[in-house]
Amino acid sequence: MNPNNLRYSKNHEWIGIPNEKNQAYVGITHFAQNELGDIVYLDVENSIIGKTIKVENSFGTIEAVKTVSDLFMPVSGCILKINNKLFSKPELINKSSYNEGWIIQIKILEFKEYDQLMSSKEYQNYIQGSN
Repeated sequence: MNPNNLRYSKNHEWIGIPNEKNQAYVGITHFAQNELGDIVYLDVENSIIGKTIKVENSFGTIEAVKTVSDLFMPVSGCILKINNKLFSKPELINKSSYNEGWIIQIKILEFKEYDQLMSSKEYQNYIQGSN
């Protein structure tokens, strides 16, 4: 269920480095979107583009039918881009949390933080232990 090429945080964010050396995509995990339920709104301000946000600091919120949840940086990074499709179609996070549902693109500033994140198997064990 959780792709092996991604890393995972205890706050249920994922991070993936496609081809660029220090650029990565960040989103919430399938587990997190499932726990939240139907996502209806994403609140990530365009003003964060170009800003540096430290690991575990909030970069926005995500709203589901029943709750609002903060979004946390899995690593320290500079925000490069926001997935603008999500503003008109937040349900993409429910439908495709690891592909079309990515939330931000960042430039990683601390690779040691990335290396400390959980692998797919470690994250699976983590979420099974939290049930």
